[in-house]
Amino acid sequence: MKTFLKPVRRAVVALGLVIVATGAAVASPDHVRARQALASGEIMALDKILAVVAAKQQIQVLEIELDDESIAGEKRWIYEIKGLAPEAKVIKLKVDARTGEIISTKTR
Repeated sequence: MKTFLKPVRRAVVALGLVIVATGAAVASPDHVRARQALASGEIMALDKILAVVAAKQQIQVLEIELDDESIAGEKRWIYEIKGLAPEAKVIKLKVDARTGEIISTKTR
């Protein structure tokens, strides 16, 4: 019975390694680019961006996107933060991901 379990254990371990390796390889290109931008200092970490925004704008965050956009001919990383303002209005902020500066504010 024990001789049967050894190959089964090896197969389970091998399968686990394949799943882990495949999972790492399947990471979205956007996710990889964002992590590289953070590691190289091109963007601030999201928690720091949210702290900067919270000091300037009181909102309950509903959704966050990170995009690279061309603004005035310059490529910039932009956090788009959608949230709920205290007066129950939906607000959308565009925030420079490198500096934390709020670039634009739209309210609906």
